[in-house]
Amino acid sequence: MASVVPSAAPGLPAAPAAEQKPPPHLKPCCACPETKQARDACIIEKGEENCGPLIEAHKECMRALGFKI
Repeated sequence: MASVVPSAAPGLPAAPAAEQKPPPHLKPCCACPETKQARDACIIEKGEENCGPLIEAHKECMRALGFKI
């Protein structure tokens, strides 16, 4: 009987994002400028406690690039 090894679905990365490393030329301060700007503006105008979704969106963007947040 042959064993079946599950494969990644088409279009999905083979390794989890947690194992991905950020590009060497990209620093955390310069990554995800769109989500960072929206997050920072919200925090200044409304306070950190009112900006959870924007904070999480920025964290997800950073994680997708391989940064450990």
